[in-house]
Formats: sequence, structure tokens, C-alpha cells
Amino acid sequence: MSNFFMNDRSTLIDDVIEGAILTSPFKNLSKLAVDSAIRVVVRNDWDKSQVALISGGGSGHEPAHVGFIGKGMLTAAVCGDVFASPSVDAVLNAIVAVTGEAGCLLIVKNYTGDRLNFGLAAEKAKNLGYKVDLVMVSDDIALPDNKQPRGIAGTALVHKVAGYAAEQGKSLEEVVQIAQKAIDATASIGVAMHGCNLPGGDDDEADNDRIAAGHVELGLGIHGEPGISTLKTHNSQKIVKALVEALQKRLKSKAKVAVLINNLGGVSPLEMNQITKEVVHSELAGAIRYLIGPAALVSALDMKGFSLSTIVLEKGIEEALLADVEAAGWHPLVKLEKLPVQKAKKISQKVKVKASRNEAVSQIINTIAETLVSLESELNKLDAKVGDGDTGSTFASGAKDLLVQNQDKKLPQDDLSALFAVVGDRLATVMGGSSGVLMSIFFTAAGQKVSEGGNLAQSLLFGLDRMKHYGGADLGDRTLIDALQPALEALDKKADDFKGAAKAAAKGAKDTAGMKKANAGRSSYLNSDSLKGVKDPGAVAVEKVFAALLEHNPPVKK
Repeated sequence: MSNFFMNDRSTLIDDVIEGAILTSPFKNLSKLAVDSAIRVVVRNDWDKSQVALISGGGSGHEPAHVGFIGKGMLTAAVCGDVFASPSVDAVLNAIVAVTGEAGCLLIVKNYTGDRLNFGLAAEKAKNLGYKVDLVMVSDDIALPDNKQPRGIAGTALVHKVAGYAAEQGKSLEEVVQIAQKAIDATASIGVAMHGCNLPGGDDDEADNDRIAAGHVELGLGIHGEPGISTLKTHNSQKIVKALVEALQKRLKSKAKVAVLINNLGGVSPLEMNQITKEVVHSELAGAIRYLIGPAALVSALDMKGFSLSTIVLEKGIEEALLADVEAAGWHPLVKLEKLPVQKAKKISQKVKVKASRNEAVSQIINTIAETLVSLESELNKLDAKVGDGDTGSTFASGAKDLLVQNQDKKLPQDDLSALFAVVGDRLATVMGGSSGVLMSIFFTAAGQKVSEGGNLAQSLLFGLDRMKHYGGADLGDRTLIDALQPALEALDKKADDFKGAAKAAAKGAKDTAGMKKANAGRSSYLNSDSLKGVKDPGAVAVEKVFAALLEHNPPVKK
């Protein structure tokens, strides 16, 4: 089965061309209407007074080459089928459509099909009286002894340099000379851990699993051609090191370069930024003046790989690369500078308070903490039915810490505002996960309300409101809120009514067993049958705590 989004394989390239034209921000592209079998995209703002630049080849390398059409780059692109050279007729019609007296330069990647078809079209155009020349990009250095190096990502750099020359009104002979200079200054090498999927192909039978798991292949081509060697690693630093070593062999000791970090189509932005970091910290760092990308400029469908290209900044090349263009696929150069770092003072909101004694408060803290510790196993078993089985352990971890803090007399027992702030701070540290943060919000906000003059019930209800605001749960969502809110509202309605609060908490916990849908927490992923008859473990914890407070503790006033 094909692993490719598309509608109709027979119209795929036409559909792709239409999408590219419609989304061009410069509105400077048109499809050449000649014949349905001819797929040519041209500049619609072209007046033929300058040397025309035409490139192209097989599709599947997007944004190349349509993405490089525009002022300062290409005049036209000829699109073949996926990984297949366009026909001679398609190239010839492109030449005739855009070439004026200044002439035309064909920029061809060094593959046999492209060389032959573009070459024959050039000869036919000459017979028709057009001035045409051709250069072949051969930047791939993976096979150093190959007499016909392939043209890969460096092709985009040649487009840019030649396009600038043409834009300056230079003659065809001058543009050819400058394009060849860029070709000679450019070197590229690629790597991938997985090949590409072909549209309409049977990926179960495709040869894209040639590379063994845990390995990468160096020097493979942009059509999935086998590389020169493999490395048994996915480590980005080691892989970049291998590519850089190959590129450095082509550079003179004091050469300055721009580096194109090219995504072959299937690498995530996160990975590409990691690769960029490795490049700028590699042995190549001293030679790098500019970065281009990371971005897909010459891709290979969805190949899980990338390539590095260097272009030596010889006279005229730097100026050409920096010039503005109106081509959607080009990425402007970024000058490599030292990583900007802005110094700032570390902010710590660890609460620092003075310990104080209040026997009644100390007793309440012990009761709550000891109750939650004793419920660890029970709550875990309950949570295993409707969650991930750790509610008891999570509450117990916070309770144990506060129990030790209280027994060691480190808490400000006689200052509720400070006490709630400390409890909030400790729970965020020791409970972990979302529960710790939610309870920290609850107590921190309650402490702030106390400091503003709120009574105990009002302050705890304010903390609950903040917890609901940030956590997203509310009454009826089958959480501890279903027991906690009615209990606190009972205390707010009648001060010190712990009997009413305990009764409300018990009813709230019981009601959760009849709720068919949870709207928060892990339980929200379960169906109603899994929840039926099971109390929410957080609500049970609240129920048990209020029951214990009613049995063992006197009221605390604020």
C-alpha cells in the first residue's frame, strides 16, 4: 500500500504544480499552456531582455525547481515525472517561451537523462536560431573517483549565483562563466537512515529498507541510489563529523564558505536544528561565514536524511548569494556569529518563612498527612480501575514530606498564609506530575487570599477556583473537586461546620461512582462501563480526610 497522500497518480505532478503556483507569495508564476504532456512553469513578469535561466528535471525534489523561479533566480523550470527527466519537447518549448536576444542558459543536474534531454533540446533550439548554452552541476563528492559526479543540493546555489549575474544584465557568455565558477566552488555530500516512499508504489516491496536499523548510509543519491559506505550510528555529532571530513578535503586552508544544511524531506525541524548545531561546532566552524537553512531546498520526497553543501566565497559569489530574490523556495543567508546569550539573574520562589507553633494546627496537619499515608494502598487499587494506579502513592508522597516537616517543627503553624505558601511549595517539589502542581496552585492561591484578609473557607475556595481555572476540571467532571468543593462550601456557609463538610464530601465522592463520563485526568480516556460504580480516588481521598478531621480535630479559626 502506498504511503503517500495524493488523489490521482496520473495527475499528481500537474496538481503539485498548481499548488506551488497558487501559493507563491510573489504571484510571479504561470503554467505554460502548450500541451497537457508538457509541464513548464515560467515567470509571468519576464520581458526577455536578460539572459533566461532554465532548470528542471524529475519531480520529487521540491521546492526544486519551481520554488526557485523568480526575480534573481530562474526564469523557468521544466518538470518531469517523479525522478524522471522531462521530455526534449518540454525543454524545447520552455526555451522558446522565455528566450530573447540575450540568450538562454540551461542549468542541469549531472544525470544521464537530464544531460541528454536538455542537451538535445539545446541543439534543436540553436537550429531554430536561439542562443543557448548549458552547464552541468556536479557537486556530489561522495564518489571521489567518479568521472560524472551527480548534481544534488548544490544546484540551488548555482541557480542563485547565475540568477544574480543574469539579473545584472550580463551577457550569456558571462553568465555561463559565473555559473561554472559557482559549480567549481560547490561541494555536497548526503546521508540518510531510510530511503524514500514513491507515490503509487507498493512500499512493502520498495527497496527503502536497504539500510539496516541503527545505521546510516553516506553518499546516497537524491533518488535513493546506494551510497559509498555505512555508519553504525544515529548519533548526529558523529554523522556530521564524517560529512565534514569529506567536505574539508575539498577546501583550501583559509577558504571561507557558506554552508547549505539541506533536509532531504523526512527529517523533523527538531533534528535539523540539532544537525545545525553540530555543523557550527564541527571542524568546519572556522571556515563558515554564512548558513543557509536548515531547510529543504533539494529534497528526495520523504527521505529520512540530510545533506551538507559548501560553496567557497570567491570574488562575486558572496555578493550574489546575499542578493534579494523573489523565489519562494530560497532561504536567505544568515551570517554565522557567536551564540547570543543574555545574562539574567536566576529567580527562585522557594518560600522562606519562620517556623512557629500552634498545637491545634499541628494536630490537623498530622491528621491529614497520616490519613493520606494510610490510604496509599487503597487509593492505588481504586485508581488502577479507572486510571494508572498511582493516586495513593502520589498523595502519600506529599503527605509523608509534610509529616516530617511538621514533626521537625519546621512549619509556620501559627501563620496560615505562610503555612499554605510553604505547603504549596513543598507539594510542587515532592508530589510530581500534574497532581503536585494542582495542589500547589490550590494552597499557594489560598495562602495569598489569607494574606489579603480572607477567612479559612473563603481562602480555600479561592485556591480551588484557581486550581479549576488552570487545571480545566469542574464540578461533575469526576475528580476530587466533586468532593472538595461541596465540603468547602459547607464550611463557608457555616463556619466550623466540619460535620456538614464531611457529609458533603462523602456525598460528593459517592456521586462520582454514578458519573458515566470523566472529563479530566486519565479516567477521561475510559468508557462509561469502566467507570460504572467506581468512586474517583481523588474524591475518596477528600472524603476520608474530612471524616478524619471531624473525628480527631477541633476547628481552627482565622
